[in-house]
Amino acid sequence: MKKVTGLGGIFFKCDNPKGMNEWYAKNLGLATSEYGTTFEWRDADNPSQKGSTTWSTFPQDTKYFNPSAKSFMINYRVENIVALVEEFRKNNVTVVDEIAEYDYGKFVHILDPEGNIIELWEPKNEVDQDKEVE
Repeated sequence: MKKVTGLGGIFFKCDNPKGMNEWYAKNLGLATSEYGTTFEWRDADNPSQKGSTTWSTFPQDTKYFNPSAKSFMINYRVENIVALVEEFRKNNVTVVDEIAEYDYGKFVHILDPEGNIIELWEPKNEVDQDKEVE
C-alpha cells in the first residue's frame, strides 16, 4: 500500500505570525495571507491532477500542535487514510484523534517516537476542471 505521496504543508509557531507572513512576503516573495500561502503544482505522472502544499505560521500559544510541545508540524499527503490508521493501530503508533473530513479532504494526527506531531491529509481529488477527464 502506498503511504505518503508528498508534502502537504509546513506549519510553525512564531511570536508574531502576521509579522512573519509580511517578512516572508517582502523578502522571499511569498503571496501570504493571514493563513500563510499555498503552492499549487501538478502531478508529474498525471498532469491533470493538481496538488498543493501549504506554508503557514501559528501563534506560540496555539493548541493545534498538541500534544506535541514542538514548535513545528509537518503535514504529509497520503492515500487511503482509513487503511493507514488501521495499520497504525496494529503497529502501536499513537493516533492522536479521529479522522476528520472536510470539503478539501480527510485529516488525522499521529505522533512519531520523539513526540513530534504529524498531520496526515488525504486530499479530495484535485483534477483540473479546465480539462476533460477521461
